[in-house]
Amino acid sequence: MIDRAPRKAGAPRPTPRGWQANQRLAASVVAVFATQFVSFVFIHARNIAQPGIIQELDGMALFSWLVALPAMTGSVSTLVFGKLSDLYGRRPVLLFAIGLFVLGLGISARATTMPFLIAAATFMSIGHFPIIPLCFTSIGDLFSPAERAKWTGLLSLPSGLAALIGPVLGGVIAESAVGWRGLYWGTIPLMLLAGGLAATGLPGAEKKVRAPIDYQGTSAMVLATATLIVGASWLGAPERRGMGILLLIVSLVAWIGFIRVERRARAPILDPSILVNRTFLTVAAAALLSSLSTLAIATYSPIFVQNVMKIVPTTSGSMLTPYATIVAFLGIPTGFLLARSGRYKWIYRFGYGIATVAMLAMWRFTADTPIWVYVLVTAVAGLGLGAIPTVNTLVAQLAVPRSLTGVAVGAMFFFQMVGLSVAPALLGLAQGSAADLESGLQAVFMVGAIAMAISLLVIITTSEIRETQPSDG
Repeated sequence: MIDRAPRKAGAPRPTPRGWQANQRLAASVVAVFATQFVSFVFIHARNIAQPGIIQELDGMALFSWLVALPAMTGSVSTLVFGKLSDLYGRRPVLLFAIGLFVLGLGISARATTMPFLIAAATFMSIGHFPIIPLCFTSIGDLFSPAERAKWTGLLSLPSGLAALIGPVLGGVIAESAVGWRGLYWGTIPLMLLAGGLAATGLPGAEKKVRAPIDYQGTSAMVLATATLIVGASWLGAPERRGMGILLLIVSLVAWIGFIRVERRARAPILDPSILVNRTFLTVAAAALLSSLSTLAIATYSPIFVQNVMKIVPTTSGSMLTPYATIVAFLGIPTGFLLARSGRYKWIYRFGYGIATVAMLAMWRFTADTPIWVYVLVTAVAGLGLGAIPTVNTLVAQLAVPRSLTGVAVGAMFFFQMVGLSVAPALLGLAQGSAADLESGLQAVFMVGAIAMAISLLVIITTSEIRETQPSDG
């Protein structure tokens, strides 16, 4: 529970910010909101356009790699950029991430084969994935712990607007004369505009202690993550199963080595104190597992709608809009609830519980499922999943000293990205084991329900933490 000490009688009220300070704060908030908005618009639009991309490039057999490899590089870069932002400030690191994202958009738009698109998306994710956690961390820098929950929730406002616009936009562009490539080209000027706002609006870096980059830890983490993803992917292929098991063993050894390296590093990419923080690890483990359900809804359900229910992309985008909107906007009341009461355990239990029920309902979807049933069930899933990111971000920031907030938020997203990296292999294995696409996607939804149920059991063990952030000393 969050402690709130009452103001003593006669004590002076906090001095209001001056006009110039308020103006600078407003510019910073606008910059973060704009960056978050453009990033999420692209994500929502691409999810709807993706089935058409796969069909044009004849890439269904490689679809899991289109998700897994970008998630792998994105998870690593999220953690690395989070650490770099603690060392060198949020603004330069965020601008560098935006630059890589824009370059990746241009390369991806020129893809003519599925392997080309996978390689381009893998590069693009190096810059794209860290943008959202860097936005959350930037908001955390601008406000005190007492205000942070409210403003972290308000950061769902641009996400919510993107959820309203993105799915329909993706469907419209995919069916237009410019095709799906127009989505990538059109995102570039919007992202450059957001980058300009960030360059002028975000405060410059405070004086930082320049520490050496943790190259050994980064290398060990890359090896551990890559072997984990490839090994898990190969478990579904009988001729590669033995090699897959071997790679998983290599991954386990690499993770052990990574932890040992981090304990000795002067500036570890993932501080050992985070790895022994029980509250953080519990929340991160649940987030990792629940990523299977998130991927099943956001990525696989549009394929079910368009290829099994035989609904055109524009209508398909509208069908997923309620889910995406609820997921995005629910963070706003969640942030205010957290700021007011300080209790979040019940939010976790409610969210994971509702999402588990919704995934079980999706498991029973068929080609004859009415549109309104799909919309209702996915909207209920959004009601369960929508509050979780806001709570996760707050827990990540409050569980560690202020000097580690960047790496802590990055680490929270890192665990989620690792889940997204492994999820395509597990979901693809479930899909491939079925006789046809319909039953295969039903199996995908069932795996998502099981993962969500396990997440619920894990999150029940978490504990409340105090609002006052631990000091660096």
